[in-house]
Amino acid sequence: MEEVREGPELGGGMEEPASPQEPASPPPPPSPPSPAAPETPRLPAPESPTEAHARQLLLQEWAPPRGSLELPPRLTWKLLFLRRPLYRNLLRSPNPEGINIYEPAPPTGPTQQPLEALGNFRGWHIRTEKLQQNLSWTVKQQCVDLLAEGLWEELLDDEQPRITVMDWFEDSRLDACVYELHVWLLAADRSTVIAQHHVAPRTSGRGPPGHWIQVSHVFRQYGPGVRFVHFLHKTKNRMERGGLRRTRVTDSSVSVQFRE
Repeated sequence: MEEVREGPELGGGMEEPASPQEPASPPPPPSPPSPAAPETPRLPAPESPTEAHARQLLLQEWAPPRGSLELPPRLTWKLLFLRRPLYRNLLRSPNPEGINIYEPAPPTGPTQQPLEALGNFRGWHIRTEKLQQNLSWTVKQQCVDLLAEGLWEELLDDEQPRITVMDWFEDSRLDACVYELHVWLLAADRSTVIAQHHVAPRTSGRGPPGHWIQVSHVFRQYGPGVRFVHFLHKTKNRMERGGLRRTRVTDSSVSVQFRE
């Protein structure tokens, strides 16, 4: 699935998304490493399911294609029941500014404050790319360590569950293109690219500014060896009298699942 569509509040057509120049690899500097995998927690007996019950619950919830999954010796169903590595958002701080996509983006005047002061951006590596005519990109990226999040090599290599990326950006009308998405599936060395996706949608310009546009893509049959997902999006800014006017973005997500 690859989708670019209008937000839930306002309809309208979209031009076909344009393909930006595709970088051969994630740009430096690299995203901060994901937190180390936590130690196996001690589960309170009255509240934790048995190994057999945890297996039954997760297989029902995950619905793997063959109806079952084999775990490596180092993993238990009880641990997976706690960590839930499938069907959840693996990005940190996916909505750092606390914006609701079911309402138009709240109006903002030009601001002098740095982006980090406007919300909780923990987990994001942030930088600015200067452009011409008072324009710039805010570039935010992070790298998801799939094994640290609770997935395992055999699952990723043999089953190759779908990896879905999704984002919402504001139709800010600051330029013809105000958003780009770049995603790389990386091997264990964090530099070998196994699959990638790049898109720079152009909005239609219809409807009032500030409504939300969804961008999404699903990686399928990407091949063995994927261990990291490097997620990067760019939003356009314009310097105006009094400060910087920004394009907002929210509800970013990376998830792994057997079904869409």
